[in-house]
Amino acid sequence: MKQGEAESRRSETRPLNERDTRLKSSGAFIMPQLTASAPSGRVYIKESKITATNLSHVFLRTGEWWLAKSLITGYEGYIPSTYVARAHTMEVERWLFKDMSRRDTERLLLAPGNKPGAFLVRESETTKGAFSLSVRDSTPEQGDIVKHYKIRALDNGGYYISPSTTFSSLQELVKYYARTADGLCQRLGSPCKTATPQRPWAQDEWEIPRETLKMVKKLGAGQFGEVWMGYYKNSQKVAIKTLKEGTMEPEAFLQEANLMKQLQHERLVKLHAVVTQEPIYIVTEYMANGSLLDFLKTDDGHKLKLPKLIDMAAQIAEGMAFIERKNYIHRDVRAANILVSETLHCKIADFGLARIIESEYTAQEGAKFPIKWTAPEAINFGTFTIKSDVWSFGVLLTEIVTYGRVPYPGMTNPEVIRNLDSYYRMPCPDGCPEELYDIMLKCWKDRPDDRPTFDHLQDILNDFYIATEGQYEMHP
Repeated sequence: MKQGEAESRRSETRPLNERDTRLKSSGAFIMPQLTASAPSGRVYIKESKITATNLSHVFLRTGEWWLAKSLITGYEGYIPSTYVARAHTMEVERWLFKDMSRRDTERLLLAPGNKPGAFLVRESETTKGAFSLSVRDSTPEQGDIVKHYKIRALDNGGYYISPSTTFSSLQELVKYYARTADGLCQRLGSPCKTATPQRPWAQDEWEIPRETLKMVKKLGAGQFGEVWMGYYKNSQKVAIKTLKEGTMEPEAFLQEANLMKQLQHERLVKLHAVVTQEPIYIVTEYMANGSLLDFLKTDDGHKLKLPKLIDMAAQIAEGMAFIERKNYIHRDVRAANILVSETLHCKIADFGLARIIESEYTAQEGAKFPIKWTAPEAINFGTFTIKSDVWSFGVLLTEIVTYGRVPYPGMTNPEVIRNLDSYYRMPCPDGCPEELYDIMLKCWKDRPDDRPTFDHLQDILNDFYIATEGQYEMHP
Protein backbone atom coordinates (compact mmCIF):
# COMPACT_ATOMS: atom_id res chain seq x y z
CA MET A 1 0.00 0.00 0.00
CA LYS A 2 1.37 3.42 -0.90
CA GLN A 3 2.10 5.82 1.93
CA GLY A 4 -0.41 8.45 0.78
CA GLU A 5 -3.11 5.83 0.46
CA ALA A 6 -2.25 4.50 3.91
CA GLU A 7 -2.48 7.98 5.45
CA SER A 8 -5.85 8.57 3.78
CA ARG A 9 -7.16 5.24 4.97
CA ARG A 10 -5.83 5.89 8.47
CA SER A 11 -7.69 9.20 8.68
CA GLU A 12 -10.93 7.50 7.66
CA THR A 13 -10.49 4.53 9.98
CA ARG A 14 -12.50 4.47 13.17
CA PRO A 15 -12.39 1.88 15.97
CA LEU A 16 -14.44 -1.22 15.25
CA ASN A 17 -16.34 -0.31 18.39
CA GLU A 18 -15.61 -3.53 20.27
CA ARG A 19 -16.96 -5.79 17.54
CA ASP A 20 -15.87 -8.36 14.99
CA THR A 21 -13.08 -11.07 14.12
CA ARG A 22 -12.02 -14.75 12.79
CA LEU A 23 -10.88 -15.43 8.99
CA LYS A 24 -8.73 -17.10 6.19
CA SER A 25 -8.65 -15.68 2.56
CA SER A 26 -10.63 -12.99 0.80
CA GLY A 27 -14.40 -12.76 0.68
CA ALA A 28 -16.87 -12.73 3.56
CA PHE A 29 -15.72 -13.88 6.98
CA ILE A 30 -17.03 -14.76 10.40
CA MET A 31 -15.53 -12.57 13.10
CA PRO A 32 -15.53 -12.86 16.92
CA GLN A 33 -15.73 -9.86 19.19
CA LEU A 34 -12.85 -7.39 19.36
CA THR A 35 -11.87 -6.26 22.82
CA ALA A 36 -9.46 -3.37 22.27
CA SER A 37 -8.60 -0.71 19.77
CA ALA A 38 -5.28 1.01 19.20
CA PRO A 39 -4.97 4.79 19.58
CA SER A 40 -4.53 5.11 15.82
CA GLY A 41 -7.94 3.57 15.23
CA ARG A 42 -6.47 0.24 14.12
CA VAL A 43 -8.08 -2.58 16.03
CA TYR A 44 -6.19 -5.35 17.78
CA ILE A 45 -7.72 -8.38 19.43
CA LYS A 46 -6.93 -9.70 22.89
CA GLU A 47 -9.06 -12.84 22.89
CA SER A 48 -9.77 -15.59 20.39
CA LYS A 49 -13.16 -16.62 21.72
CA ILE A 50 -15.87 -16.28 19.08
CA THR A 51 -18.67 -14.18 20.55
CA ALA A 52 -20.28 -12.75 17.43
CA THR A 53 -20.92 -13.63 13.81
CA ASN A 54 -20.25 -10.35 12.06
CA LEU A 55 -19.24 -10.42 8.40
CA SER A 56 -16.05 -8.81 7.22
CA HIS A 57 -14.03 -8.36 4.05
CA VAL A 58 -10.25 -8.77 4.04
CA PHE A 59 -8.41 -6.57 1.56
CA LEU A 60 -4.80 -6.75 2.75
CA ARG A 61 -3.15 -9.98 3.94
CA THR A 62 0.39 -9.80 5.29
CA GLY A 63 1.90 -12.15 7.86
CA GLU A 64 0.03 -12.85 11.11
CA TRP A 65 -2.20 -9.75 10.92
CA TRP A 66 -4.65 -8.87 8.15
CA LEU A 67 -6.34 -5.55 7.42
CA ALA A 68 -10.12 -6.06 7.31
CA LYS A 69 -13.29 -4.04 6.92
CA SER A 70 -16.55 -4.84 8.68
CA LEU A 71 -19.42 -5.27 6.24
CA ILE A 72 -21.77 -4.19 9.03
CA THR A 73 -20.11 -1.08 10.49
CA GLY A 74 -17.76 -0.16 7.64
CA TYR A 75 -14.91 0.26 10.11
CA GLU A 76 -11.42 -1.05 9.38
CA GLY A 77 -8.85 -2.71 11.61
CA TYR A 78 -6.05 -5.25 11.91
CA ILE A 79 -7.08 -8.74 12.98
CA PRO A 80 -4.95 -11.86 13.66
CA SER A 81 -5.10 -14.19 10.66
CA THR A 82 -5.44 -17.19 13.00
CA TYR A 83 -8.74 -15.79 14.30
CA VAL A 84 -10.27 -15.69 10.84
CA ALA A 85 -12.16 -18.19 8.69
CA ARG A 86 -14.29 -18.06 5.55
CA ALA A 87 -17.95 -17.77 6.46
CA HIS A 88 -20.17 -20.88 6.24
CA THR A 89 -17.22 -23.31 6.20
CA MET A 90 -15.76 -25.72 8.73
CA GLU A 91 -12.84 -23.32 9.20
CA VAL A 92 -14.87 -21.31 11.71
CA GLU A 93 -14.46 -24.14 14.24
CA ARG A 94 -11.95 -23.20 16.94
CA TRP A 95 -10.73 -26.79 17.20
CA LEU A 96 -9.71 -27.05 13.53
CA PHE A 97 -5.99 -26.48 12.87
CA LYS A 98 -5.86 -27.56 9.24
CA ASP A 99 -2.22 -27.82 8.20
CA MET A 100 -0.48 -28.17 11.55
CA SER A 101 2.25 -30.81 11.88
CA ARG A 102 2.14 -33.53 14.50
CA ARG A 103 5.14 -32.02 16.27
CA ASP A 104 3.67 -28.52 16.47
CA THR A 105 0.37 -30.04 17.60
CA GLU A 106 2.07 -31.58 20.61
CA ARG A 107 3.91 -28.36 21.37
CA LEU A 108 0.63 -26.46 21.44
CA LEU A 109 -1.42 -28.96 23.42
CA LEU A 110 1.30 -29.42 26.05
CA ALA A 111 1.76 -25.68 26.48
CA PRO A 112 0.57 -23.94 29.66
CA GLY A 113 -3.11 -23.05 29.56
CA ASN A 114 -4.25 -26.39 28.16
CA LYS A 115 -5.53 -29.15 30.43
CA PRO A 116 -6.26 -32.88 29.97
CA GLY A 117 -9.07 -33.15 27.45
CA ALA A 118 -7.85 -30.18 25.40
CA PHE A 119 -7.93 -31.18 21.74
CA LEU A 120 -7.65 -30.16 18.12
CA VAL A 121 -8.39 -31.65 14.72
CA ARG A 122 -5.83 -31.37 11.92
CA GLU A 123 -5.42 -32.66 8.41
CA SER A 124 -3.54 -35.95 8.19
CA GLU A 125 0.06 -35.55 7.05
CA THR A 126 0.03 -38.97 5.38
CA THR A 127 -3.53 -39.66 4.15
CA LYS A 128 -5.25 -37.17 1.85
CA GLY A 129 -8.82 -36.43 2.89
CA ALA A 130 -8.33 -37.87 6.37
CA PHE A 131 -7.92 -36.00 9.64
CA SER A 132 -6.26 -36.60 13.00
CA LEU A 133 -7.77 -35.95 16.43
CA SER A 134 -5.11 -35.01 18.98
CA VAL A 135 -6.03 -35.02 22.68
CA ARG A 136 -4.04 -34.01 25.75
CA ASP A 137 -4.00 -36.80 28.33
CA SER A 138 -2.33 -37.29 31.70
CA THR A 139 -1.36 -40.55 33.39
CA PRO A 140 0.66 -41.29 36.55
CA GLU A 141 3.15 -43.28 34.50
CA GLN A 142 3.64 -40.92 31.55
CA GLY A 143 2.62 -37.56 32.95
CA ASP A 144 1.19 -35.12 30.40
CA ILE A 145 1.10 -36.62 26.92
CA VAL A 146 -0.72 -36.12 23.63
CA LYS A 147 -2.54 -39.04 22.04
CA HIS A 148 -3.52 -39.12 18.38
CA TYR A 149 -6.51 -40.79 16.73
CA LYS A 150 -6.90 -41.18 12.99
CA ILE A 151 -10.22 -39.87 11.65
CA ARG A 152 -11.06 -41.75 8.47
CA ALA A 153 -13.35 -40.55 5.68
CA LEU A 154 -16.37 -42.50 4.46
CA ASP A 155 -17.20 -42.78 0.77
CA ASN A 156 -20.41 -40.80 1.37
CA GLY A 157 -18.53 -37.91 2.96
CA GLY A 158 -18.89 -38.91 6.61
CA TYR A 159 -16.16 -39.62 9.17
CA TYR A 160 -15.32 -42.14 11.87
CA ILE A 161 -12.68 -43.13 14.40
CA SER A 162 -14.33 -46.46 15.21
CA PRO A 163 -16.08 -48.19 12.26
CA SER A 164 -19.02 -48.96 14.54
CA THR A 165 -19.74 -45.27 15.18
CA THR A 166 -19.92 -42.99 12.14
CA PHE A 167 -20.80 -39.32 11.73
CA SER A 168 -22.03 -37.13 8.90
CA SER A 169 -19.54 -34.36 9.71
CA LEU A 170 -16.50 -33.56 11.82
CA GLN A 171 -18.68 -31.27 13.91
CA GLU A 172 -20.96 -34.19 14.82
CA LEU A 173 -17.94 -36.36 15.65
CA VAL A 174 -16.53 -33.70 17.99
CA LYS A 175 -19.91 -33.16 19.69
CA TYR A 176 -20.24 -36.91 20.30
CA TYR A 177 -16.80 -37.36 21.89
CA ALA A 178 -17.35 -34.21 23.97
CA ARG A 179 -20.29 -36.03 25.58
CA THR A 180 -18.55 -39.38 26.07
CA ALA A 181 -14.99 -40.65 25.73
CA ASP A 182 -16.25 -43.96 24.27
CA GLY A 183 -12.78 -45.46 23.99
CA LEU A 184 -10.73 -42.26 23.74
CA CYS A 185 -8.22 -41.44 26.47
CA GLN A 186 -10.35 -38.46 27.56
CA ARG A 187 -13.74 -36.94 26.88
CA LEU A 188 -13.08 -33.92 24.64
CA GLY A 189 -12.83 -30.72 26.64
CA SER A 190 -11.84 -27.26 25.46
CA PRO A 191 -10.32 -26.62 22.03
CA CYS A 192 -6.56 -26.10 22.12
CA LYS A 193 -5.61 -22.60 23.27
CA THR A 194 -2.99 -20.58 21.43
CA ALA A 195 -1.17 -17.39 22.26
CA THR A 196 -2.50 -14.16 20.78
CA PRO A 197 -0.21 -12.97 17.97
CA GLN A 198 1.73 -9.86 18.84
CA ARG A 199 0.64 -6.69 17.08
CA PRO A 200 2.09 -6.02 13.65
CA TRP A 201 4.95 -3.56 13.50
CA ALA A 202 4.79 -0.82 10.87
CA GLN A 203 7.59 -1.23 8.33
CA ASP A 204 8.43 2.47 8.38
CA GLU A 205 8.93 2.49 12.17
CA TRP A 206 12.55 1.28 12.23
CA GLU A 207 14.68 4.11 13.61
CA ILE A 208 12.45 5.48 16.34
CA PRO A 209 12.71 8.35 18.86
CA ARG A 210 13.70 7.35 22.38
CA GLU A 211 10.63 9.20 23.69
CA THR A 212 8.31 6.62 22.11
CA LEU A 213 9.57 3.98 24.56
CA LYS A 214 8.53 3.61 28.19
CA MET A 215 10.69 1.40 30.44
CA VAL A 216 8.56 -0.50 32.95
CA LYS A 217 10.41 -3.46 34.47
CA LYS A 218 14.10 -4.35 34.47
CA LEU A 219 14.48 -7.97 33.37
CA GLY A 220 18.24 -8.37 33.55
CA ALA A 221 21.66 -6.80 33.15
CA GLY A 222 24.99 -7.80 31.64
CA GLN A 223 28.40 -6.37 30.90
CA PHE A 224 27.11 -4.48 27.86
CA GLY A 225 23.80 -3.15 29.13
CA GLU A 226 20.35 -3.98 30.47
CA VAL A 227 17.12 -5.59 29.27
CA TRP A 228 13.75 -4.07 30.12
CA MET A 229 10.12 -4.88 29.57
CA GLY A 230 8.43 -1.76 28.30
CA TYR A 231 5.91 -0.24 25.95
CA TYR A 232 6.14 1.39 22.55
CA LYS A 233 3.83 4.40 22.23
CA ASN A 234 2.24 3.37 25.56
CA SER A 235 0.39 0.49 23.90
CA GLN A 236 2.59 -2.31 22.56
CA LYS A 237 4.54 -4.45 25.01
CA VAL A 238 8.15 -4.93 23.88
CA ALA A 239 11.57 -5.92 25.18
CA ILE A 240 14.17 -3.13 25.19
CA LYS A 241 17.89 -3.90 25.26
CA THR A 242 19.95 -0.88 26.29
CA LEU A 243 23.65 -0.77 25.40
CA LYS A 244 26.20 1.14 27.46
CA GLU A 245 27.65 4.20 25.79
CA GLY A 246 30.90 3.43 24.01
CA THR A 247 30.00 -0.24 23.51
CA MET A 248 29.93 0.25 19.75
CA GLU A 249 29.92 2.86 17.02
CA PRO A 250 26.34 3.90 16.12
CA GLU A 251 27.12 3.73 12.37
CA ALA A 252 28.50 0.19 12.62
CA PHE A 253 25.58 -0.83 14.79
CA LEU A 254 22.98 0.46 12.35
CA GLN A 255 24.69 -1.29 9.43
CA GLU A 256 24.64 -4.64 11.25
CA ALA A 257 21.14 -4.08 12.63
CA ASN A 258 19.83 -3.60 9.09
CA LEU A 259 21.24 -7.04 8.25
CA MET A 260 19.76 -8.56 11.40
CA LYS A 261 16.37 -7.09 10.51
CA GLN A 262 16.33 -9.14 7.30
CA LEU A 263 16.54 -12.41 9.26
CA GLN A 264 12.86 -13.21 9.79
CA HIS A 265 11.97 -16.68 11.09
CA GLU A 266 9.56 -18.07 13.67
CA ARG A 267 12.51 -19.39 15.72
CA LEU A 268 14.27 -16.02 15.82
CA VAL A 269 13.22 -13.18 18.11
CA LYS A 270 11.67 -10.42 15.99
CA LEU A 271 13.78 -7.27 15.81
CA HIS A 272 11.27 -4.39 15.71
CA ALA A 273 13.18 -1.12 15.90
CA VAL A 274 16.31 0.68 17.08
CA VAL A 275 17.30 3.93 18.74
CA THR A 276 20.57 4.83 17.04
CA GLN A 277 21.67 7.73 19.26
CA GLU A 278 23.71 6.66 22.27
CA PRO A 279 22.78 5.02 24.50
CA ILE A 280 21.65 2.66 21.75
CA TYR A 281 18.37 0.78 22.26
CA ILE A 282 17.32 -2.44 20.51
CA VAL A 283 13.56 -3.08 20.52
CA THR A 284 12.36 -6.68 20.05
CA GLU A 285 9.25 -8.76 20.61
CA TYR A 286 8.56 -9.55 24.26
CA MET A 287 9.01 -13.15 25.42
CA ALA A 288 7.08 -13.80 28.63
CA ASN A 289 9.29 -16.51 30.17
CA GLY A 290 12.61 -14.74 29.67
CA SER A 291 15.85 -16.52 28.91
CA LEU A 292 16.00 -20.31 28.63
CA LEU A 293 18.80 -20.31 31.22
CA ASP A 294 16.64 -18.57 33.82
CA PHE A 295 13.51 -20.52 32.92
CA LEU A 296 15.21 -23.92 33.30
CA LYS A 297 16.06 -22.99 36.90
CA THR A 298 12.45 -22.21 37.85
CA ASP A 299 9.94 -24.66 39.31
CA ASP A 300 8.14 -24.78 35.96
CA GLY A 301 11.44 -25.41 34.20
CA HIS A 302 12.33 -28.29 36.51
CA LYS A 303 9.00 -29.94 35.71
CA LEU A 304 9.97 -30.35 32.05
CA LYS A 305 10.59 -33.95 31.04
CA LEU A 306 13.21 -35.16 28.57
CA PRO A 307 10.94 -35.16 25.47
CA LYS A 308 10.14 -31.48 26.01
CA LEU A 309 13.79 -30.61 26.68
CA ILE A 310 14.84 -32.31 23.45
CA ASP A 311 12.00 -30.57 21.62
CA MET A 312 13.36 -27.22 22.84
CA ALA A 313 16.78 -28.20 21.50
CA ALA A 314 15.15 -29.11 18.17
CA GLN A 315 13.49 -25.70 17.99
CA ILE A 316 16.83 -23.95 18.58
CA ALA A 317 18.50 -26.12 15.93
CA GLU A 318 15.70 -25.15 13.53
CA GLY A 319 16.44 -21.47 14.08
CA MET A 320 20.18 -21.99 13.72
CA ALA A 321 19.59 -23.98 10.50
CA PHE A 322 17.88 -20.87 9.10
CA ILE A 323 20.86 -18.71 10.13
CA GLU A 324 23.10 -21.33 8.49
CA ARG A 325 21.13 -21.17 5.22
CA LYS A 326 21.44 -17.38 5.22
CA ASN A 327 25.25 -17.67 5.55
CA TYR A 328 25.09 -15.78 8.82
CA ILE A 329 26.87 -16.50 12.13
CA HIS A 330 25.51 -16.07 15.65
CA ARG A 331 28.80 -16.15 17.63
CA ASP A 332 27.18 -16.45 21.06
CA VAL A 333 24.95 -19.54 21.16
CA ARG A 334 24.06 -20.35 24.77
CA ALA A 335 20.96 -20.71 26.94
CA ALA A 336 21.21 -17.10 28.12
CA ASN A 337 20.62 -15.97 24.52
CA ILE A 338 17.57 -18.18 23.91
CA LEU A 339 14.20 -16.74 24.94
CA VAL A 340 11.07 -18.67 25.91
CA SER A 341 7.48 -17.69 25.10
CA GLU A 342 4.41 -18.20 27.28
CA THR A 343 3.66 -21.37 25.27
CA LEU A 344 7.23 -22.65 25.83
CA HIS A 345 8.41 -22.00 22.29
CA CYS A 346 12.10 -21.14 22.02
CA LYS A 347 13.50 -18.28 19.95
CA ILE A 348 17.09 -17.26 19.31
CA ALA A 349 18.07 -13.77 20.45
CA ASP A 350 21.09 -11.51 20.00
CA PHE A 351 22.12 -13.05 16.67
CA GLY A 352 24.88 -10.88 15.21
CA LEU A 353 25.24 -8.76 18.34
CA ALA A 354 28.58 -10.30 19.31
CA ARG A 355 30.12 -9.24 16.00
CA ILE A 356 28.96 -5.64 16.38
CA ILE A 357 30.79 -5.35 19.68
CA GLU A 358 33.73 -7.56 18.77
CA SER A 359 36.24 -4.84 19.71
CA GLU A 360 35.09 -5.53 23.27
CA TYR A 361 34.16 -9.15 22.73
CA THR A 362 37.53 -10.89 22.39
CA ALA A 363 39.25 -13.72 24.21
CA GLN A 364 41.61 -11.20 25.77
CA GLU A 365 38.69 -9.52 27.52
CA GLY A 366 38.50 -12.40 29.99
CA ALA A 367 35.21 -12.41 31.88
CA LYS A 368 33.39 -10.68 29.03
CA PHE A 369 34.10 -13.61 26.72
CA PRO A 370 32.06 -16.85 27.06
CA ILE A 371 35.05 -19.21 27.04
CA LYS A 372 33.09 -22.27 28.13
CA TRP A 373 30.78 -22.04 25.11
CA THR A 374 33.40 -21.13 22.52
CA ALA A 375 35.07 -23.47 20.03
CA PRO A 376 38.87 -23.90 20.34
CA GLU A 377 39.60 -22.29 16.95
CA ALA A 378 37.58 -19.23 17.99
CA ILE A 379 39.37 -18.98 21.34
CA ASN A 380 42.86 -19.46 19.92
CA PHE A 381 42.64 -17.74 16.54
CA GLY A 382 39.45 -15.67 16.60
CA THR A 383 38.02 -17.84 13.81
CA PHE A 384 34.23 -17.69 14.08
CA THR A 385 32.17 -19.71 11.60
CA ILE A 386 28.83 -21.49 11.62
CA LYS A 387 30.84 -24.54 12.74
CA SER A 388 31.98 -22.70 15.87
CA ASP A 389 28.27 -22.05 16.48
CA VAL A 390 27.74 -25.83 16.21
CA TRP A 391 30.34 -26.35 18.96
CA SER A 392 28.50 -23.83 21.15
CA PHE A 393 25.21 -25.61 20.45
CA GLY A 394 26.71 -28.82 21.83
CA VAL A 395 27.51 -26.96 25.06
CA LEU A 396 23.98 -25.53 25.06
CA LEU A 397 22.65 -29.10 25.00
CA THR A 398 24.42 -29.72 28.32
CA GLU A 399 22.73 -26.63 29.78
CA ILE A 400 19.33 -27.88 28.69
CA VAL A 401 19.66 -31.42 29.99
CA THR A 402 21.08 -30.22 33.35
CA TYR A 403 18.45 -27.48 33.82
CA GLY A 404 20.92 -24.63 33.51
CA ARG A 405 24.12 -25.95 35.07
CA VAL A 406 27.26 -24.00 34.18
CA PRO A 407 29.36 -26.02 31.67
CA TYR A 408 32.64 -27.59 32.81
CA PRO A 409 31.59 -27.48 36.49
CA GLY A 410 34.45 -26.73 38.85
CA MET A 411 36.80 -25.51 36.11
CA THR A 412 38.09 -21.99 35.61
CA ASN A 413 38.28 -20.48 32.13
CA PRO A 414 42.08 -20.99 31.86
CA GLU A 415 41.64 -24.63 32.94
CA VAL A 416 39.00 -25.13 30.25
CA ILE A 417 41.32 -23.72 27.57
CA ARG A 418 44.22 -25.95 28.66
CA ASN A 419 42.00 -29.04 28.81
CA LEU A 420 40.48 -28.38 25.38
CA ASP A 421 43.98 -28.07 23.93
CA SER A 422 44.55 -31.60 25.29
CA TYR A 423 41.34 -32.82 23.57
CA TYR A 424 39.36 -33.01 26.81
CA ARG A 425 35.59 -33.16 26.43
CA MET A 426 32.87 -32.81 29.06
CA PRO A 427 31.63 -36.19 30.31
CA CYS A 428 28.03 -37.25 29.81
CA PRO A 429 25.82 -35.29 32.24
CA ASP A 430 23.81 -37.23 34.81
CA GLY A 431 20.50 -38.40 33.38
CA CYS A 432 21.51 -37.61 29.80
CA PRO A 433 20.77 -40.39 27.28
CA GLU A 434 23.82 -41.78 25.51
CA GLU A 435 22.21 -40.94 22.16
CA LEU A 436 22.03 -37.26 23.14
CA TYR A 437 25.60 -37.28 24.46
CA ASP A 438 26.71 -38.73 21.13
CA ILE A 439 25.19 -35.66 19.44
CA MET A 440 27.18 -33.42 21.80
CA LEU A 441 30.43 -35.22 20.97
CA LYS A 442 29.78 -34.76 17.24
CA CYS A 443 29.35 -31.02 17.86
CA TRP A 444 32.73 -31.02 19.64
CA LYS A 445 34.78 -32.61 16.88
CA ASP A 446 38.21 -31.00 16.76
CA ARG A 447 38.10 -30.27 13.02
CA PRO A 448 35.28 -27.79 12.34
CA ASP A 449 34.39 -29.46 9.02
CA ASP A 450 33.77 -32.75 10.85
CA ARG A 451 30.98 -31.21 12.92
CA PRO A 452 27.39 -31.70 11.71
CA THR A 453 25.35 -28.98 10.04
CA PHE A 454 22.46 -27.41 11.92
CA ASP A 455 20.15 -28.78 9.26
CA HIS A 456 21.33 -32.28 10.18
CA LEU A 457 21.10 -31.55 13.91
CA GLN A 458 17.54 -30.36 13.45
CA ASP A 459 16.62 -33.64 11.73
CA ILE A 460 18.34 -35.76 14.39
CA LEU A 461 16.66 -33.97 17.28
CA ASN A 462 13.25 -33.99 15.63
CA ASP A 463 13.59 -37.74 15.03
CA PHE A 464 14.74 -38.17 18.64
CA TYR A 465 11.63 -36.32 19.81
CA ILE A 466 9.27 -38.27 17.57
CA ALA A 467 10.79 -41.54 18.79
CA THR A 468 9.65 -40.70 22.33
CA GLU A 469 5.99 -40.10 21.39
CA GLY A 470 3.24 -42.61 20.80
CA GLN A 471 1.94 -43.45 17.37
CA TYR A 472 -1.78 -43.42 16.56
CA GLU A 473 -3.92 -44.89 19.31
CA MET A 474 -6.02 -47.92 18.48
CA HIS A 475 -9.70 -47.31 19.16
CA PRO A 476 -11.36 -50.29 20.87
